[in-house]
Amino acid sequence: MTQRSSRRYVSIPEFFVRAVERYGHQVALRMPVSRGGMVEYREMTYRELWDLAGKLAAWLAAHGVEKGDRVALLAKPSIGWAVAFFAVQRTGAVVVPLDAGLQPVEVARLLGEAEAKILFCAPDRYQELLPLPQEVSSLAEVVSVEVALGALSLWDVLPEEEVAIPDVRPDPEELAVLMYTSGTTGDSKGVMLCHRNITANIEAILQVLPLGPEDRAVTIVPWYHIYGLTASLLAPLWVGATVTYTDDYRNLIAVAQRVGVTVLVGVPKLYHALWRRLQENFQGSPVRRLLYRYAPKVLGFFLKRKLLSRGFRFFVSGGAPLAAEVGAGLRRLGLGTIEGYGLTETAPVLTFSEPFTPHAGTVGRPLPGVKIKIDRPDADGFGEVMAKGPNVMLGYYKNPERTREVLTPDGWFRTGDLGKLDYNGQLFLAGRKKNVVVLESGKKVYPEEVEWEFQRIPEVEEVLVYEDKTRGQPTVAAMVYPNWALLREQGVEGPEAARAFLWEKIREAQKNLAPFKRLKDKESLTIVEKPFEKSTKQEIKRHMYVKR
Repeated sequence: MTQRSSRRYVSIPEFFVRAVERYGHQVALRMPVSRGGMVEYREMTYRELWDLAGKLAAWLAAHGVEKGDRVALLAKPSIGWAVAFFAVQRTGAVVVPLDAGLQPVEVARLLGEAEAKILFCAPDRYQELLPLPQEVSSLAEVVSVEVALGALSLWDVLPEEEVAIPDVRPDPEELAVLMYTSGTTGDSKGVMLCHRNITANIEAILQVLPLGPEDRAVTIVPWYHIYGLTASLLAPLWVGATVTYTDDYRNLIAVAQRVGVTVLVGVPKLYHALWRRLQENFQGSPVRRLLYRYAPKVLGFFLKRKLLSRGFRFFVSGGAPLAAEVGAGLRRLGLGTIEGYGLTETAPVLTFSEPFTPHAGTVGRPLPGVKIKIDRPDADGFGEVMAKGPNVMLGYYKNPERTREVLTPDGWFRTGDLGKLDYNGQLFLAGRKKNVVVLESGKKVYPEEVEWEFQRIPEVEEVLVYEDKTRGQPTVAAMVYPNWALLREQGVEGPEAARAFLWEKIREAQKNLAPFKRLKDKESLTIVEKPFEKSTKQEIKRHMYVKR
């Protein structure tokens, strides 16, 4: 287990009440809401959010929720979600944020394991989840986070009269959030994060990420993932900024323009798609082509004003690796791009790059208070990344054996990621340790590097690179879900025709890779006819396709 810090950190309620005192009348949340085909923006100030959370905390206390109890949240981000989160914190209870896409069987299993007393859920899931108290012995009530026909909602249970608000002051070392990992490897675990884990991470983030009351953060990262919760909700609220969440990729630019975005928090898939669109845009005009070549920042200035806002400052990317070419390309346009690295177990951020770093492909240096070292580096300097700091989890819930596997007695956390540190302390990642393809020659192939080259092929929609041993020796293989629409435009129909077509494209694309990293022949390529199953962070669930 991690060692208790001698420094005094604050709890989540302590930090938020301080924000309310400083920024009470400022808008904390500005959320798009669809009504009859139109999009309206619902706002809530810091003071309103605190007061409503207090009333809901009183209701929770009246329904038997006490310090240390678990309360689950199963919904996409909304004002109601935020009210429920802070209400639970004000009772001294533990929030269990669950992926909004989980099926009832999965929800019942996690609620039972966590021994949750109350479930706040999405309004469209209320009727489906209402029977759960009969299946989960600890669960007493299911409540919708928003108003819905035939549902008991959070807004219905708020006391109308003056009530005594619980005055619970959790110790920073006490459990605040029980966060289940996304389970892309098939073994979702309950990560125990205390108040100190989260608030220490926020403090460190804000030492290198300049945010303030004038900022308007837009995020597509859901708050039921620790990246979204810490980096795109709690960190901006610490300094009086305004937060907007949307999962509407199609209208993201409209939302960003409407709220006057200054910081956009997203995942690599968003920036990879944006970069492809920008490249297509540049190639479509001789003037833009010349500007991109000789005056990229001038082009970037006009793009920023047209697509985002005059006050836009930078992108933040996390949750998965950002392609080095994309980060470098956006920065060349004068669009600051910060890449972060971390895990659920580290609350989550370990490193941040600078917005205009000249080091392509780096995820930056460790945050203040965080230590990084490389365990057993190979000849190229790559080894397992290990981390230590006040943000490292308490352990896995009800799983001491797995906890001992990843936490050393002196507090170092084994990330399972491969990386190296350069002379300047910059961290470069190569991929997950368990995904690396180790060839008979001893050479190592990092699937993410190969996947990026193949994803540049327009006819490749999704790709998964893995180690294949069907021929006796390890080889590099790939599964591809094609862009069937583009293939049909070129007269290519059916899996076999698609494989023949794409193999020729891949042969050309992998000339950019060292020979040992390449697919040897067409037999190493498999066509899949449906998109890969993915987590809500858009990571392919590799365990469903690759037997290790």
